[in-house]
Amino acid sequence: MPLVVNLRHLANQNVRLQGELPTGELDLETYDEMIRVAGPVSHDLEAQLLDNNLLVRGSLRVTLACQCVRCLKPFACDLNLAEWTCLLPLKGEECVPVSSDCVDLTPHIREDILLAFPQHPVCDSKCRGLARTEIGKKKTSDRDRTESDSAAWSELDKLKL
Repeated sequence: MPLVVNLRHLANQNVRLQGELPTGELDLETYDEMIRVAGPVSHDLEAQLLDNNLLVRGSLRVTLACQCVRCLKPFACDLNLAEWTCLLPLKGEECVPVSSDCVDLTPHIREDILLAFPQHPVCDSKCRGLARTEIGKKKTSDRDRTESDSAAWSELDKLKL
């Protein structure tokens, strides 16, 4: 169920919204193999009418299951938008859609959470990455490399352009 605010309830006082949004509702599926949403989005928000705008402030929290881009180890990352604020115009060109006196906050929450995802998740700032190993690698000497390079060039020299 989407997170909606009834504007009629805001006429007399601010409204507090607390709870959890399922990740399926927010469609937080990313095409990044290194990041997955591990649980619901917790929210603690307060909505109020401010002139011809809807002002929503509060915090959003979600846990991400990430894979380190350096060492490929899985780790959990807590994404915390502690001072999330959203100002939605109710009149004018860029006004938000109002349906049955309700405004859906879900797309705005989704957008800000996706923008806060880590671009390159790293398990630790001191992570050195995968251990370098020489197992299974064929050793090539400089002489072998030079011979193969010159053979390639000699074949190219034979071309008549």
